[in-house]
Amino acid sequence: MKKLTPFLISCVLLFGAAACGDDTARTDPAAPAPGEVGEVPTVEDRQTSLEDSQSEVRRDQLDADIRAREERTAALSDDPSDRTAEDLASEVRSKLEANIPDGLLTVQATDEGTVTVYGTVNNEDQLSKIEPLAQEINGVNNVIVNAEVAPPRG
Repeated sequence: MKKLTPFLISCVLLFGAAACGDDTARTDPAAPAPGEVGEVPTVEDRQTSLEDSQSEVRRDQLDADIRAREERTAALSDDPSDRTAEDLASEVRSKLEANIPDGLLTVQATDEGTVTVYGTVNNEDQLSKIEPLAQEINGVNNVIVNAEVAPPRG
């Protein structure tokens, strides 16, 4: 029994550490994987994404997510810019989803504060908003925009 307990504790810790490793957040389930641009969505796909992200319920969810992460950071750290990669990716994704509602974007972040955005937006105006919006989040030091303009097809 004495040998079994440390083994079980080690397994639980290993599983917990492996489950915490995702530092990527997407504005839409159809958003591309990091490093990819993805397919150009149809007009119907963009409209569905737009309606979902502009609903009052979704706005409340985005606000609550950002608020909860900021409160947790404030409680655990003296420096408000001291964010984990997962927190940065999630907060930037929320910010982009709220302000570019029909974009299909994926956000990846590092602990050093570099945020990379992949995916597609409808026009140049939306593309030019990505960097300034991401910079509004505490802890973001550098923004790399690898997104492209791709009007909906069809």
